[in-house]
Amino acid sequence: QVQLVESGGGVVQAGGSLRLSCAASGRTFSRFKMGWFRQAPGKEREFVAAISWSGGYIYYGDSVKGRFTISRDNAKNSVDLQMNSLKPEDTAVYYCAGDTSMGASVNSWHGSYDYWGQGTQVTVSS
Repeated sequence: QVQLVESGGGVVQAGGSLRLSCAASGRTFSRFKMGWFRQAPGKEREFVAAISWSGGYIYYGDSVKGRFTISRDNAKNSVDLQMNSLKPEDTAVYYCAGDTSMGASVNSWHGSYDYWGQGTQVTVSS
């Protein structure tokens, strides 16, 4: 089994920054593609960012491109999401997810991911 635990959420003013971290335990983390998703109340789960096992492929959702940065440290079994220039519309529960599928490409569809964390709340005040 794989366990994913997010941390780093909180309340921040618009224009501010937060860094989310996801710690993984269990199976070989370094071979997982990792992603971040978010879900606001009453809305569908939205793709935020994904990174391949090597870090060579990175993909961002249009709404966060240029503001968020995903990174991973396979030695530490962790993946981070640096969020800058935060907006009130970034308010959501943020989830870390692991994709065990083969291939180098990363996925933006939440159905591709096999493991999920419990989520961490990010609130951006205006």
